[in-house]
Amino acid sequence: MAYASEHLSLAALELFIHIDGEDEPRDLMAVEAEVAVSPKIVAKQQAEILERLGPTWRFDMTATRAIGDEWFAAQDSLVMAVPSVVIEVEWNFLINPRHREFATMKIVQQRAFRFDERMFRRVH
Repeated sequence: MAYASEHLSLAALELFIHIDGEDEPRDLMAVEAEVAVSPKIVAKQQAEILERLGPTWRFDMTATRAIGDEWFAAQDSLVMAVPSVVIEVEWNFLINPRHREFATMKIVQQRAFRFDERMFRRVH
């Protein structure tokens, strides 16, 4: 399963929260891709997932993983919209590389990506 975000800034924040302060990655690539997904399907997915998640979903990795695992196993869609824990009003996307439509995903552009060095400064 691959994780993606609608915007590079959200993808960067999602990665940043998992990086150890002394281990600034210097070999990242930003990949822009196009996936044919109906806005109606995305809206339906968003409504369904929010309905399934309880009010404390942001702190319940078991529940969110179970939903993702079910979706992955079902093979119903190439992409699933999932809420961001980092910015709760924004959405990330799970991509299923085993889905029959995976080959339809188009890579638009790839480029090197670096975090601003100020993000890794520590106050002592």
